[in-house]
Amino acid sequence: MPEFVASLLAAAAFCVALLILNALTRLLIQAHLGPPDLGETGFLQLGGALVVARVAYRRAPQRETL
Repeated sequence: MPEFVASLLAAAAFCVALLILNALTRLLIQAHLGPPDLGETGFLQLGGALVVARVAYRRAPQRETL
């Protein structure tokens, strides 16, 4: 069960991080502050969301072995 909870938390963290990074990217594009080839759901956003998901998975409660 702890493995399921860790996976669920990591998936939720990935989705939330991707939404936040896409929103920030959209704001940068509209404000003309980012580079012209910066796009939504690009490598930068997916990579950042994967890093957040990995951190969430590592910090989730793990099963203690006896």
